[in-house]
Amino acid sequence: MQASILAADTLIQANAVDYLLIAIYFAFVLGIGFLASRGMSNSVDFFLSGRSLPAWVTGLAFISANLGAVEIMGMSATGAQLGLPTVHYFWIGAVPAMLFLGVVMMPFYYGSKVRSVPEFMKRRFGTGAHLVNAISFAIAQLLIAGINLYLLGAIVHALLGWPLWVALIVAAVIVLSYITLGGLKAAIYNEVLQFFVIVAALLPLTLLGLHRVGGWDGLTAKITQAANDNPDTIAPAAGQLSSWPGAALTGFDSDLLSVIGIVFGLGFVLSFGYWTTNFVEVQRAMAADSISAARKTPIIGAFPKMFIPFITIFPGMIAAVLVTEIARTKAGESVAGGASGEGVTYNDSLLYLMAEVLPNGLLGLAITGLLAAFMAGMAANVSAFNTVVSFDIIEEYIIKDRPDEFYVRLGRWATVGATAVAIFTAALASNFSNIMDYLQTLFGFFNAPLFATFILGMFWKRMTATAGWAGLVSGTLAAVLVGILSDGTLGGLSVGVLPLSGQGASFVAAGAAFVVDIVVSVLVSLVTKPKPEGSLKGLVYSETPKEDLVDAEDAGRAWYSRPVPLAGLALVMVIILNVIF
Repeated sequence: MQASILAADTLIQANAVDYLLIAIYFAFVLGIGFLASRGMSNSVDFFLSGRSLPAWVTGLAFISANLGAVEIMGMSATGAQLGLPTVHYFWIGAVPAMLFLGVVMMPFYYGSKVRSVPEFMKRRFGTGAHLVNAISFAIAQLLIAGINLYLLGAIVHALLGWPLWVALIVAAVIVLSYITLGGLKAAIYNEVLQFFVIVAALLPLTLLGLHRVGGWDGLTAKITQAANDNPDTIAPAAGQLSSWPGAALTGFDSDLLSVIGIVFGLGFVLSFGYWTTNFVEVQRAMAADSISAARKTPIIGAFPKMFIPFITIFPGMIAAVLVTEIARTKAGESVAGGASGEGVTYNDSLLYLMAEVLPNGLLGLAITGLLAAFMAGMAANVSAFNTVVSFDIIEEYIIKDRPDEFYVRLGRWATVGATAVAIFTAALASNFSNIMDYLQTLFGFFNAPLFATFILGMFWKRMTATAGWAGLVSGTLAAVLVGILSDGTLGGLSVGVLPLSGQGASFVAAGAAFVVDIVVSVLVSLVTKPKPEGSLKGLVYSETPKEDLVDAEDAGRAWYSRPVPLAGLALVMVIILNVIF
């Protein structure tokens, strides 16, 4: 009797076929972890896969590491709320920066043979900037891992009705199993599997959803009608059905300011800050088997990345007109239910759409896709976290000169610790009805100032070590100050002095962090002593021979096997998508 009541109360009604698909997937995941653990002999094997993987593997892992539950459920939530302007997170806020990483920055990372991004900071700026970067990165990964855990709890609650803490522990055990067994190699091969599972899960959801609403024309008609019926609570249809000027996303009244906010705040500061300096992503490229493969890793990833909106944002837009609960929420009503059981939010859009349109079998595949997305994101955070904690914090400042196996063992314990802490940071994510607001706020705090320091230090040899850490600290404080002065960006800490909220506030915070970091870095550099020029080879563009930045064998390869032409093709394609939509 109790079981039937539980099943009736769950948001998603799965059957034995669905559960079988989920079980098969988990068996594959743990099997990959076990196989990856064989032949592992040192820390480079555990933390960087022995730098042995081909570009297509690292390229798909590069995207899958970012295609976590945060991205899938967060983008579908923003798509339900705001519509097409959400594509800017991909076509403006991801692809150009990914191409820049591959063409310009990966030769420095890979050529220097560093084990992490903070280690690169140490070589360029010394221990001050290194320690600030390592600590801020570790904190950010714990917070973002908490988001993944929170979303997984929502999925399991919707499926089984389990309490949140039970769902978190079960999921954590599975992620811990394959990361502690096989290290980064297990994470990467699972991420490749997870990429295909996620696409197979979400593509039918988009196609069946579009069919139910009458295709693209039916979707636009229903969005227009809902906007006209609720002008006080829903953004105008024109703003939801066109990506530009994107005022629905930024919250700015001026179209010009909205475009500037998207291009500079999201497209330059937040995007380049995330994709070019975030070790979670860069670590995948560092695992490649050559400098050419490392450069192609983010470029290969850019091609699927530009089409991800069609299986994440579009389902959110469909849910907003097809699913009664989401449509009522968008109209400003408080609707009981939701994955949390505490009321429907935009974060529930994908789950409700799955329950609405998918038959059993496909439903199991979709649930598996979401679980795969959670584990891809969580594993990416944890595998990057354990590297930075082991090498950049403990080995560098606390326990030095121990045997190699000691740090591998330490990395495994760091994995356990990170997962335990993430259970507590999951509570922070639960306070945001749209988790993309929370995520972009974190990126503004941690990634925007880091990018400013990186880009200035890479192209200006006069920048000093003191300027490195001073710029990072001042830029981060500037972003936090904007968050406090904005309206609701930091929950109860925000005082609402500035008329900014949501995505617009995160864009302004990131811009402030970038500008303050640059200004402080320049001023401090002018009154402090720079490093000798001879010590900057491989760290500063002007001091590094061009032949050190390319693979000599690239010249004899076909155009589609060389990084620069491949990046050019991706850039043309993403420009066309921006024009069409």
